[in-house]
Amino acid sequence: MAELGNGSIQGLLAEALRETTDLARKEIALFRTEMSNNLRTLFLGLGMMVGAAVFAVVALLVLVDALVKWLATVVHSEALSALIVGGVFLVVAIGLAFAGSRAMSISTLTPTRTTRQVRQDARVLSERVSG
Repeated sequence: MAELGNGSIQGLLAEALRETTDLARKEIALFRTEMSNNLRTLFLGLGMMVGAAVFAVVALLVLVDALVKWLATVVHSEALSALIVGGVFLVVAIGLAFAGSRAMSISTLTPTRTTRQVRQDARVLSERVSG
């Protein structure tokens, strides 16, 4: 250690600082590249999901039309079969809307477990401080 002069220690520290800075820059560049690729993949997946939703809606419309035509052969009236199928779908839609509105109510957003845990933690802390 005695042979290392004051300049050598400063040189080593400067070199370590330079290498650390270079490493940090490379890590940041890698992070940016990786995040860019991840976002590209995310948007591609989102586009595929939208495409799948469009095809699912078209398929559902074709199946409903087939159901109406089949029911028309059973009840011998295309208008009556359309009313029956439309009515069933309307009842399902109303049921889903009510269930969805209940699920989205403000009371379901209240963090009851967290509130209970915080109260319990405060009680235990209060007991430890006073006891």
